[in-house]
Amino acid sequence: MSNSWPGGAGGLAATTSREAGGESTASSDDPVWPVAPRYGAATLADVGPSLLSCLGVPGERNILGLPAVRRVCLLVIDGLGADLLHEQKAAAPFLASLAECGRRIDAGFPATTVTSLSSLGTGLPPGQHGLLGYQVRVPGTGRLLNGLRWDKDVDPVAWQPESTIFERAAAAGVAAVRVAQGSFKHSGLSIASMRGADYQAANTPGALVARAATAMAAQPRAYAMVYTGDLDGTGHACGCTSPAWRYQLSHTDRLAEQLADALPAGTLLVVTADHGMVDVPSARRIDADLIPELQEGVALLGGEPRARHVYAEPGAAPDVLAAWRETLGESAWTVSRDEAIDEGWFGPVDQRAAPRLGDVIASARGDWAVVATVAEPRESALVGMHGSLMPRDQEIPLLLYQGE
Repeated sequence: MSNSWPGGAGGLAATTSREAGGESTASSDDPVWPVAPRYGAATLADVGPSLLSCLGVPGERNILGLPAVRRVCLLVIDGLGADLLHEQKAAAPFLASLAECGRRIDAGFPATTVTSLSSLGTGLPPGQHGLLGYQVRVPGTGRLLNGLRWDKDVDPVAWQPESTIFERAAAAGVAAVRVAQGSFKHSGLSIASMRGADYQAANTPGALVARAATAMAAQPRAYAMVYTGDLDGTGHACGCTSPAWRYQLSHTDRLAEQLADALPAGTLLVVTADHGMVDVPSARRIDADLIPELQEGVALLGGEPRARHVYAEPGAAPDVLAAWRETLGESAWTVSRDEAIDEGWFGPVDQRAAPRLGDVIASARGDWAVVATVAEPRESALVGMHGSLMPRDQEIPLLLYQGE
């Protein structure tokens, strides 16, 4: 058995900041100015093309330098931040052993499930696949699209028309499989960004392992994505520093180990996450529903507490930006749409996607959040949150295991 990284690696503990151009750009847990995700070098958008390349699919770039194989299984552990794994490595001995030779990559902005799964599913950065957050405005309307619940009036394929990793794999003769909870099969998010897979419904950890192993064994060349969301759900409900989260991590670790043991010999198991997580204290929650300065001129409040899209009334964008900047102060990086695009927060932004972005975008600093207790009571009550450009939201593990 092998878990070594091609070309060597320093492990998660040794790679404690995101880098650009070889120079560390995040020397603390709260940088003065945000570091844009490393699109095209080390983000979730780079995982899919690298996996297809290592499977021999023509035209795909192996950006991450993965080894050539015939079968790849990608395990996505929702909510497993790199810092969280490092801090709780005693609860996850298998994943911790892989982390010794693993590396950190960036989720992409916002660091949230809708956006990150779409980056994994398409191999594109957020600005190109266009699933730009938990809730974004449908251009030309006065309503928000919730990427997890979707809206039957929005065509998922029209919203995200580019080919998916699964479609490109199948076109090249590689069996494409997705293993996840059955209720996700026909969701708008699945159709928009992960269509083209042979969907294997699995509603328990044991079923996830069995379905993935069986599907991989049946094919000479195969790519499978396996998704588990229990760790994320525990973090949201109980906090990512809670005993409950630590116990759930142990269950997730066992799932990963069982999957590694069950896969056919020679299969490359790649483990990653969609985002990290931060516990937000009640004193660090700014309630937009109770502060007049955060309401004036605002038509819609989108995004989520640690990554807000603020949509202004016509002509009010400059005033809204000024009010949000002054009110949030150092609790968030607050910028205009154009500034976020210029700073590379979303990667290159397609023209069809730009109108979905907020006129004002706020990325929380530290352990702050902008909640909306009236409009979003459920989201505002969560203990663990994510979405920001902060390293604890962004940095996720990329781990390899290959059985002999």
